Amino acid sequence: MRLALAGKGGSGKTTLSATLARLQARAGLAVVVIDADSNPNVSVAMGLEAVVGPMSLPYELVSRRPTGPRLTVPVDEVLSRHGATGPDGIRLAVMGAPDHADAGCLCSAHAAVSALLADLGERPDVLTVVDLEGSPEHLSRGTARHADLLLLVAEPYFRSLETVRRLSALARQLPIPQVAVVANKVRSTTDAAAIRDFARGEGLEVLGEIPWSTDVLDADAARTPLLDAVPDSGVVQAIRALALALDRVGEPSSGLAAS
Repeated sequence: MRLALAGKGGSGKTTLSATLARLQARAGLAVVVIDADSNPNVSVAMGLEAVVGPMSLPYELVSRRPTGPRLTVPVDEVLSRHGATGPDGIRLAVMGAPDHADAGCLCSAHAAVSALLADLGERPDVLTVVDLEGSPEHLSRGTARHADLLLLVAEPYFRSLETVRRLSALARQLPIPQVAVVANKVRSTTDAAAIRDFARGEGLEVLGEIPWSTDVLDADAARTPLLDAVPDSGVVQAIRALALALDRVGEPSSGLAAS
């Protein structure tokens, strides 16, 4: 499965991506994480030092084809030469970032992510987790078009829900088979109900509910992955439940919204 996570900036995508990836790796899955943000942070959230620069996916690996960008070399070679290995055996690839101010657009960086994501579709044995930046650009450019599931991270307040609404509308214009919601930073039953009602109105299923906790803030302040800092926290337990819910995605009875 190729799972992409999107949402408003600060919604918790990076912590969720890193923790979910490590839990799935510990469950025995081969996991690839793509940090598809020009301001990359997944490496730190996973337990690696910040990884940018030379490790970024180079555009020279991309071949333009009628169906979109594809890699010119095998996936494993790309990950070996231009990626890193993180905790629990996860392989990490990072989107290119600006080298300097006034450098222009990141078209080539988006193409590299799209090519890697497309080719990972030929590896059904691998779970790919893509942390998208807090912007609709990955959808407007079609970078995330090869995801099998787009998981929209929703917080219980208006601006976050409006972002999810806009992203959902764009996602439906792409050939992404499944689009769903995860409720994050839930403080009360009222918060949870508000997100469920919103998702129902948009024709989206809520796959999981993750509670608000200072554990996340404390782990970040200590520069320690949440899974290492507080492995038994309510947030980790909720992400573990989300991982189990992902097992039924794609089943005829799942009820998930198709694009």
